[in-house]
Amino acid sequence: MDSWEFGRTVRSWRDRVRPTAVGVPVGGRRRAPGLRREELAGLAGISVDYLTRLEQGRATSPSTRITPSVQRLLDRLANTPVAVFDATWTLVVANAPYDALMGPTTTWRGIERNSVWRHLAGPGSRALNTPEQQADFEARLVADLRLTAARYPSDPRLKQLTRELAAQSSRFEKLWESGAPEPHQEFGRHKVIDHRDVGHIALDCDTLVVAADDLRIMIYTAEPGTDDAERLALAVVLGTQSMVD
Repeated sequence: MDSWEFGRTVRSWRDRVRPTAVGVPVGGRRRAPGLRREELAGLAGISVDYLTRLEQGRATSPSTRITPSVQRLLDRLANTPVAVFDATWTLVVANAPYDALMGPTTTWRGIERNSVWRHLAGPGSRALNTPEQQADFEARLVADLRLTAARYPSDPRLKQLTRELAAQSSRFEKLWESGAPEPHQEFGRHKVIDHRDVGHIALDCDTLVVAADDLRIMIYTAEPGTDDAERLALAVVLGTQSMVD
């Protein structure tokens, strides 16, 4: 079954299931007897954005489940670029505005989804940094990963990740063996994104840490009323339209 056919099957199942059959209270006017998209997303433990991409055939692999509270945050920031990473800086989910700003993430597989790999061994990102800023950012990523490794010393997935990183990046191996500095709470708060359609966009990048679940939520915003805010809005519109077409 290809991704488009699977998406059609998910939509058909959602339309057939009555809310009362799965414990969803029925209130207010409903245009269809089946489940609403946000109701199915809540039951499945995934974000509404990810379910939308599933139904449109744009999601080709299952999303790691995140907590309902984080899902609600993603849903409320549906027009803002947001990405959620786990404790190893592996991408859990990114919404459509994030993909529109930073480039599509749905085709990433395995270690390609890890930010440490992308910055130290892979293609990097659209963020523009000076050599000094990039070196500092890389050191802080490795430092945070070292703290994660200390918290989960027996995690086989984490051990495999660090082995792969060391094999593919001499920079990572050097930082890991020398002992990277303690990470700062902010990972490059102000960033300039080089967007291929609208040019440079100066943004604030806030990383929120959900300590109980060891998640990192990265949110990109622009100061209201500025040219950067207009460019960000245009980038999101252009990107999300191209993903739907």
